[in-house]
Order: sequence, then C-alpha cells, then structure tokens
Amino acid sequence: MIVKLLVEGGSMSPGPALAQQLGPLGINIGQVISKVNEATSNFKGTKVPVELNVDPVTKNFEITVRSPPVAELIKKELKLETASGDHKKVKAGNISIEKVIGIAKTKLGEALESNLKSMVKTVVGTCASLGVLVDSKEAVQVASEISEGKYDKEIKEGKTEPSEEKKKELETYFEKIKKDQDAKIKLAKEQADAKEVKDDAKTKKAIEDVKKK
Repeated sequence: MIVKLLVEGGSMSPGPALAQQLGPLGINIGQVISKVNEATSNFKGTKVPVELNVDPVTKNFEITVRSPPVAELIKKELKLETASGDHKKVKAGNISIEKVIGIAKTKLGEALESNLKSMVKTVVGTCASLGVLVDSKEAVQVASEISEGKYDKEIKEGKTEPSEEKKKELETYFEKIKKDQDAKIKLAKEQADAKEVKDDAKTKKAIEDVKKK
C-alpha cells in the first residue's frame, strides 16, 4: 500500500492528520517519523513529497523521497520563506537562467514534460506566479524568449551555475528593485494611515454634531 505525504524536510512531527493517515495501518508512527526525517534531512526548510510503501501484513515500510515541488526548489534557491503576495507588483527575488535550468533538470524525470526546454519553461512559469524575476527580467518575457530559441544555447549546454560576476549583477539589480518596492509600500502605508486618521476625525466630528442637536 502506498501512502503519499508532503513533509517539512527533516522536521516531520506527529499530529492528527498523520495519525489519521497512518494509524489504521498499524505501523509505528514514531519510527516512520524518525526514518522520514533522516531521509529528508538534506531538504531542511523545504516541503518534500515522500511515499511510504507499507506491507499491511508485516507492517514493514519502505521510504521513497521525491524531489520537492518546483516552487519549493525556487524558494530554497533564493532563500525565500514565502512568495510575493502580489506577483504582478511586488518581486520576491531574482534567479539566474542557469539556476532555472538546474531546477528543471532535477524535476525532468518526474514531470510530464518530455524535454529539458519544456521543463525550463515550466520552471519559469512558476517563477512568474511566485513574483520571481529571471535574469533581471519578468518571467513571462523570459518564457517567450525561450519559445523563440533565445536560450537554446544555455539549455543545450545544461549549465546550472552562473558566474560570480553574474550573481553579483543579479543581486545588485534586485537590491535596487527591493529598495524601490519598500519605498512604495512605506508611502502607501503612510497614505493609508493618514486617510484613517482623517476618516476618524470626520466620524468624531459627525458624532459631536449629532450630540449638539
């Protein structure tokens, strides 16, 4: 019997949901947690798909660890706790096409995509939904450029590490983007706070006017 789980790498813990899934099988849940945490220790801080192949007679089980979802791999690469709450306006990070190719290679054997180029486009599509730039460009633009063949050379070479110079360029570009974003968010908050104070003053005055009548 196959039981599919999505766990925090190296940090699986007991809980009602887990007990509901594994309890009826009669296997030692504590042992499962220990072995899963050991098997997923390299993915700390990342959601990881795990399959348990349980023998219902002997109660023995085998663990198979799958690679994390694309979104989790992107967040891990950029050290993001969460994605952008508004991917069209707020950018969460800036990833290189080389790192995108690396993630695509990791997922290729498990995905429906039949070739690396298609898988790279899938990863770029996930970057778009997370609010992540690719090579300092909007992910949707990069997806179009991949279709046009602009990145065929990089994909064919399968290079998964950008140069140190490129890393610094991407970091510098994103630092500027983030600074601009933070300034806009701060301004919007100040304007919202000012409006709230103004509205409160109007409400208070209206109440006082009613009392005077």
